[in-house]
Amino acid sequence: MLAEHEAKTLVSRYGIDVPRFRVVEREEELENINLRYPLVLKVSSPNILHKTDVGGVILNITSKEMLLSSFRSLKEKFPEEKLMVEEMETRGVEIIAGIIDDDAFGKCIMVGMGGIFTEIYRDVAFRMIPINEEDAEEMLAELKAGKIFSGYRMNLNRDDVINMLMKMARMAEEMRIKQMDLNPVIVSESGIKAVDAKIIMEE
Repeated sequence: MLAEHEAKTLVSRYGIDVPRFRVVEREEELENINLRYPLVLKVSSPNILHKTDVGGVILNITSKEMLLSSFRSLKEKFPEEKLMVEEMETRGVEIIAGIIDDDAFGKCIMVGMGGIFTEIYRDVAFRMIPINEEDAEEMLAELKAGKIFSGYRMNLNRDDVINMLMKMARMAEEMRIKQMDLNPVIVSESGIKAVDAKIIMEE
């Protein structure tokens, strides 16, 4: 598994937007961090799959003092690991997107509504890779909550989601990816950003 900062660097190369972040190992690196508050601080390690479960994420950091104390706290807990400080995305709709390499079907792409829609309603759609734009549009149309991408109460651009799915599918075709999870992806009127990224490469 790639560390989160490595996974985000990789998806960025394919044109998928992520929040601005910095990788830090020493406290003095926070002095001129040049990111906008509120911030998130999290451990970024190939050895930790679920950061939240092990107390590896601190949200809603609103000042330099809070950032420094949060850094000391996480560094004490994870002394050997790198930390990521990242701009926090506070507005938008959560979706999830992923790639799996299925034994029966080969590489498949998935998109779904995030949060409670995933956990309770399993509001997701799948396609085998490769896909075209029409496939991506059909995936969004299959979602029970997919109407939010058609101007329903919010001005979300469905093309942003379609473009992201096309880029993910290209990654899956060009790279030895066994599994990729972008969860959550925040879709807002100003665009789309993958807030968390997990990538497991084939051995």
